[in-house]
Amino acid sequence: MVAVGNGVKVGRLESIVEQIGEAVLATTETIEKLGERLDSLSGQVEEQGKQIQQQGYQILALCDAVQTLAESQDDALKKLTHLTQTLDRMMTILESED
Repeated sequence: MVAVGNGVKVGRLESIVEQIGEAVLATTETIEKLGERLDSLSGQVEEQGKQIQQQGYQILALCDAVQTLAESQDDALKKLTHLTQTLDRMMTILESED
């Protein structure tokens, strides 16, 4: 009877060890899949970071272009003002001669 009892205990222990092994394998597979997903996400984040940096450069270039345009428009306005004043003086001279 003791031998049968020991055999049952050994069978149970083998079953428990087998279940633990299966659990370890399943956990290992899950961790590997999580690692792969993390690698994938890391790559995506890195790519997005590069895109954001590129967009930052584009925004800086656009700001420079707008600044240049504003300066050009300011110069054009000054020239138009000067031209208008000159035309006003010419009109005054022409009107005074009449």
